[in-house]
Amino acid sequence: GHPVIKRPMRQWVLKITDYAERLLEDLNDLDWPESLKDMQRNWIGKSHGATIDFKISGENLRFRTYTTRPDTLFGVTFCVLAPEHPLVERITQLSRRQKVAAYVESSLQKTDRERSVATREKTGVDTGARAINPANDQEIPIFIADYVLLTYGHGAIMAVPGHDERDHEFALLKGLPIRRVLTGGKEDICQAAHPGEGTLVNSGFLDGLTKDSAIQAMIDWLESEGKGAGAVNYKLRDWLFSRQRYWGEPFPLAHDEKGSVLALPIEDLPVVLPELVDFKPSGTGEPPLSRDEGWVHFERDGIRYRRETNTMPQWAGSCWYFTRFVDPHNDEEPWDPEKEAYWMPVDLYIGGAEHAVLHLLYARFWHKVLYDLGYVSTSEPFKKIVNQGMILGENGERMSKSRGNVVNPDDVIEAWGADSFRLYEMFMGPLEAAKPWQTKGIAGVYRFLSRLWRLVVDPDGGRSLRVQTHEESQKFKRQLHKTIQKVTEDIETLQFNTAISAMMELLNAAYKEPAIERHSLEAFVLLISPFAPHVSEELWSRLGHSETLAYESWPEYDPELVRETKITISVQVNGTLRGTLSVSVLAEKEVVLQQARALESVGRHLLGKTIQREIFVPGRIVNFVAN
Repeated sequence: GHPVIKRPMRQWVLKITDYAERLLEDLNDLDWPESLKDMQRNWIGKSHGATIDFKISGENLRFRTYTTRPDTLFGVTFCVLAPEHPLVERITQLSRRQKVAAYVESSLQKTDRERSVATREKTGVDTGARAINPANDQEIPIFIADYVLLTYGHGAIMAVPGHDERDHEFALLKGLPIRRVLTGGKEDICQAAHPGEGTLVNSGFLDGLTKDSAIQAMIDWLESEGKGAGAVNYKLRDWLFSRQRYWGEPFPLAHDEKGSVLALPIEDLPVVLPELVDFKPSGTGEPPLSRDEGWVHFERDGIRYRRETNTMPQWAGSCWYFTRFVDPHNDEEPWDPEKEAYWMPVDLYIGGAEHAVLHLLYARFWHKVLYDLGYVSTSEPFKKIVNQGMILGENGERMSKSRGNVVNPDDVIEAWGADSFRLYEMFMGPLEAAKPWQTKGIAGVYRFLSRLWRLVVDPDGGRSLRVQTHEESQKFKRQLHKTIQKVTEDIETLQFNTAISAMMELLNAAYKEPAIERHSLEAFVLLISPFAPHVSEELWSRLGHSETLAYESWPEYDPELVRETKITISVQVNGTLRGTLSVSVLAEKEVVLQQARALESVGRHLLGKTIQREIFVPGRIVNFVAN
């Protein structure tokens, strides 16, 4: 409830806008979800259009606008400046200054997000000044309105109420003219804006042109007349990197008495925060560090310096932590270049889509800067990204205290164990899908682990190593090797739920065997170990091993044992399916045809008919053409 206002402050920013085009282009080469790429594209917000200059009537002043629809310039009936626009105070007529100042003050108490909501009721104030429409030299009023942001374009818009919904709403509110310059939409343009395409009308030399042709014609005209130019614009803004708080990395910078900035030499690094008794906000906008005079001021070579008292945000660490992982104990440099070249880029990043336009975009920018400076060997940090799905509450809604559907992991672990909890989360469904938590579902996973334990440990179950009297069947061996193949491939593709399902089927098969051989049990335990590491380590020990299984080789499957020996063939009569046939993969054509004719369901449809042709597609179908 405390009032928050905007205040112009001199702060440090990172020029991420210099990298906007590369950040866009390089998305094409990344193995990321397309939805995540689109979020970054929209955040960067590249658009093609034109900058257009508007003169202010009776003044030697002008302001610049950016528009993606310069073809509609003849439809401009007013202009709107952001309340913070530097020209507002200079151009506002004396009789309107009080009203304008009050509106500016109220605008400073709203966030850009609040001001950008399209459904919010439009407000604004006439400055009394007039601009000149460069297309037809008509005078048009200049308003200020908080739906125009100083941070986009040039903080000013040319308003075309006939063909822009926000401008249309504002024009109706203020009783301003609405002019049609595009065909289409409602017959009465005052009823609703027509923001789509059409043929230009009431637009002088543009009349009769379609949108794209008119845009280029208008850009050519603006450039020839010196009134504007074609332009590319980005919604992306330079990145404010200063914080007025105590906690954070200090900037290794100092200001001399003339205002010049000194980058501290490497021997002065790192700059360490002083211990402050009071590190609360100052109330003046000055950072808390400014209170410590002994830390802030120092002299060097006879020059008095003042340290930078802003601190960096948390992004100063989170944008590059992954590169430090390649060489975390190096106290001479951030990382060894050879180690960085070996480990980077990150092969797989699993994280939520909520990081798309913050951490992931900033980390990409940061990495490109390091690449340009020669500190890293790749221009992108993350090759592949998978967005994991959210675990929902049992009611299918996002977990939150207000909904009363939060599941406490500590309670689950206490009741069922960490391995059951871990295994159930991976068994719930595909990694990328949102899934509702079902507490009763964890019981099934717990029973699976308990049965696996008894298979190895329980001597009374008749399946332990100590009572092994029979060799396991060839059928079980085949299923074991198929499971090894399945789990191995599913882990590579992050299909954990189907890998677990295959191991559950293998366990069921194991309980049908009179005994399981040691190497098969060991392979089973190794397969389950990434999913249930604690139980697996204990079982590995019970199998007679004194060392951890973490460094054991992954089980390998025998290609001969996973090769299918039989296939199912569809049998048709005159193109209609009449039965199926299970045959050896090595079966000859004549043998397959003979068995197909012998099927009762096929013979019934061939009765009394003469077979004209026998079509055999190996491994797939037999089709008898008969009449």
